[in-house]
Amino acid sequence: MRAAVCTPGRRDSVRVIDIDRPRCREGEALVRVHMAGVDGTDEDINAGLYGEAPEGCDFLVIGHEAVGIVEAVGAGVRCTRPGDAVVATVRRPCPGRCLNCRNHQPDFCITGDYLERGIKGLHGYMAEYYSESMDYLIGLPHELLDTGCLLEPLSVAEKGIFEAFRIQQRVLWEPRRALVLGAGPLGLLATFILRDMGLETYTLATRERGSIKARAAEASGARYIDVNAEPLDSLPKKYGQFDLIVDATGFSTFAFESMGLVNRNGIVCMAGLSPGKKEHSMPTDRINMEMVLNNKAAFGTVSASRRDFEKSVDRMLSIRKKWPGLMEKLFTKKESLVNAPRALRRDEEDIKAAVVVS
Repeated sequence: MRAAVCTPGRRDSVRVIDIDRPRCREGEALVRVHMAGVDGTDEDINAGLYGEAPEGCDFLVIGHEAVGIVEAVGAGVRCTRPGDAVVATVRRPCPGRCLNCRNHQPDFCITGDYLERGIKGLHGYMAEYYSESMDYLIGLPHELLDTGCLLEPLSVAEKGIFEAFRIQQRVLWEPRRALVLGAGPLGLLATFILRDMGLETYTLATRERGSIKARAAEASGARYIDVNAEPLDSLPKKYGQFDLIVDATGFSTFAFESMGLVNRNGIVCMAGLSPGKKEHSMPTDRINMEMVLNNKAAFGTVSASRRDFEKSVDRMLSIRKKWPGLMEKLFTKKESLVNAPRALRRDEEDIKAAVVVS
């Protein structure tokens, strides 16, 4: 079968090759991939900045956002059948099964020795087929097939916002106004979630008000802010303080400046990773990376659990009902599997690129 692969540590190594089709073992399902999303992590792997191949292999099948159709099931599988639409989670427990991994929360792994499909130590989903244990497969309605590869980034935003509300149980809290920093896929999905929850939501980014990203945010009822026209420090005077801020940029200057914009008893959720390299020139970049990757309080969030994926199916259905066609508009570039390398070269105005496999 064909698969898009990279050689971790080597720049611009993405290519499409033939590899063995996986077998469907006991307790597993064989999934035919329908579509795989591309995000910044895939681009960083192709830039040689990140990624780890499986043990004994010199390449990594990339792609950790994918939706597919069950082709076959192994012995002992009762909860799904061929023809079902599914999405697989990304992170897998560390070998020693730390306390949180044993509690089905590898996104809070204590040791850092977790594995991740398409990122760290396990092949990903940008291939014609993959096989996976039923423990990590999420069923979804067929009506979500063409937006299902957004379930993974949606689950990351869903988890971050859920954790913000859970932390805020420390106090009586009735949030009304939210600010999202960034209008990439993660920022826009966070915007949609907050609007679906009924919050007055503002989305801030660097594109002009008429851009495709601005239009996507405002289609959900959010107000878009061009930071070049309205700098961060000018927002409180014009819009007031914010109860909840979600940073989806990874730009540490924004993330840390935004802490001055939260209302009394407010909270900032840092969900964006500072770009690329492990070494960062600014101390705030290093702090931001540590906060996000290690779920540190005040507070960083990374990855998602099965619970977050399952909640995100309901969220996607709700968004689809309120704003028909909105999720589909996020896909600004689609390529076939044979042209997967093109999908990793984003244009400036692209929101979401995807590889259509079948």
